[in-house]
Amino acid sequence: MGYLQSIGEYFLMLKGVFGRMTKTSVLKELTFKEIDELVVGSLGIVAFLSFFIGAVVALQTALNLENPLIPKSLIAFAARQSIILEFSPTFISIIMAGKVGSYITSSIGSMRVTEQIDALEVMGINSLNYLILPKIIAMLTYPFLIAISMFLGVIGAYTAAVLGGFVPPDIFLQGLQEDFDSYHLFYAFFKTFLFAMILATVPSYHGYYMKGGSLEVGKASTTSFVWTSVVIIVTNYIVTQLLLS
Repeated sequence: MGYLQSIGEYFLMLKGVFGRMTKTSVLKELTFKEIDELVVGSLGIVAFLSFFIGAVVALQTALNLENPLIPKSLIAFAARQSIILEFSPTFISIIMAGKVGSYITSSIGSMRVTEQIDALEVMGINSLNYLILPKIIAMLTYPFLIAISMFLGVIGAYTAAVLGGFVPPDIFLQGLQEDFDSYHLFYAFFKTFLFAMILATVPSYHGYYMKGGSLEVGKASTTSFVWTSVVIIVTNYIVTQLLLS
C-alpha cells in the first residue's frame, strides 16, 4: 500500500510540475544554473570513468582471445558494442544517480527542512514548477554527456588495445566499423532520454516529500540513490526487451 501511495504522489508531483508556470526569465536563469550544476559539473567524472572503462573492456576482451582463429578485430567490435549499448547509457546513469540524484534530493530536502518551500507557496509561487521543471529541462542535455562518454570510451579502448600491442591500428578501426547498426544508437539514446527524466524526477520526489529534520536529509539522499538506481535498471530491462528482442 505504501508503494502505491508513493507512486500516486510521484505522478501527482509530475502533474503539479507542469501546473502554474514560473516567470519565463526566472525559469531560464534557473535552468542554466541547473545545467551547470547537473551536466557540466559531471563532465570530469564521466570523462575519467568512460576512458578507463573503455580501456578495461578492450583489455579484458584482448586477454581472453586465446584462439588464433578468432580475428583481432573482435576486440574493437566487442568494446564498441559494450560501450554504446550498456556502459555509457546505463552504467554512467547509475553513477549519476549517486552524484546528481543526491545533489537534487539534498538541495530540495534542505529547502523543505528550512521551510523555504512553504515560503514559496505563501508568495504564490508554484514550488513544484519552480524547483523541479528547471532540473527536467536541464537534464534534456544529458544525452550530450552520454555521447561524450561513448566517444571517450572508444578512445580508451583504442588506446589500450593499440598501445598495448594487442591489435594493429588499422585492424582496430576495421573492427570498430564492422556490422555497425545505427539502430543501436537510437536504442542507446532513447533509453538515455528516459534515464535523464528518471534522474531529474525521482530524486526530486524524495527531496520534496521528505519529512523530519536535517538528519533525514541524508537518509532521503541515500533512499533516493537506491530507488533511482532500481528504476533505471528496471527501465533498462523493459526498454531492451521492447526494442532489441
